[in-house]
Amino acid sequence: MRFDWTVDEIQELFEMPFNDLMFLAQQVHRGNFDANEVQLSTLLSIKTGGCPEDCKYCPQSSRYNTDVESELLMKKAQVIEAAKAAKEKGASRFCIGAAWREPKGRAFDLVCDMISEIKEMDMEACATLGMLTPDQAHKLKGAGLDYYNHNLDSDPEYYKEVISTRTYDERLDTLKNVRAEGMSICCGGIVGMGESRRHRAGLVAQLARMSPHPESVPINMLVKVEGTPVAEDEQFADTLDNFEFIRTIAVSRITMPASHVRLSAGREEMSEEMQSLCFLAGANSIFYGEKLLTTGNQEASNDQKLFEKLGLRPMENPTPSSRRMANA
Repeated sequence: MRFDWTVDEIQELFEMPFNDLMFLAQQVHRGNFDANEVQLSTLLSIKTGGCPEDCKYCPQSSRYNTDVESELLMKKAQVIEAAKAAKEKGASRFCIGAAWREPKGRAFDLVCDMISEIKEMDMEACATLGMLTPDQAHKLKGAGLDYYNHNLDSDPEYYKEVISTRTYDERLDTLKNVRAEGMSICCGGIVGMGESRRHRAGLVAQLARMSPHPESVPINMLVKVEGTPVAEDEQFADTLDNFEFIRTIAVSRITMPASHVRLSAGREEMSEEMQSLCFLAGANSIFYGEKLLTTGNQEASNDQKLFEKLGLRPMENPTPSSRRMANA
């Protein structure tokens, strides 16, 4: 287990012959996990739209004209009902997301109540609520939160091309506040935003130099939503090659051996063959259900059929203690 990866080293992994890279990733994966188990998470947007940030990929930003309508925080009963339905369909982790720059006041207290009830259902609880103060991180820990999601999105160099209303250091500070409370981190990024391979290597380096590594690493393929800059500006016109995305999965697996590497946004457009190569490259977590925060996802029935074809099964005990940690 290494925490000193350089960008040059990671770029060298990206540049390996594809078969060699896949073989190495599969070796690392089998050394730390059951290669035929996949952790299932379900994601629910509990407060949609109206975000003041200017993330150029996000349809929930109030700065862009998209089809996403601003909504109030969901009632607790609705959230708990959705969590029960997710558990019945096989999800072991329930993730809630709110389109905030940071949580405030009574709304934050209500979210803490939701988390406590989700935990009573014997599910892992994850939340993504924006930036956190140390006190807020402490309260989430007290509510029983297992994972906090806060993505870096890109490497520090390319980040300024995508977001200006929140600094890279502010993202890192939130992650430090979460770690200080002993909670696990769900932290990854988005690829296909016009960045270079060097930038993708830089993103993986940022994640792989965290000690410990993020317990979950979501790798998102950019979904271009009409009305957002990534769907309209020439800078973001090129579509990422599928093999480059698979390479990103494999490099993430190699550099973060014991992390759950998650296929996240963009999976709705991926063929069965592409998803299969991602699993072979070391992906072992997916969002399960027909919708992510605001964008579509693979139907659960399609996932079940693909799992049957590949001989994959849901991970029954996805907590860190279930890892083999052979390389630790």
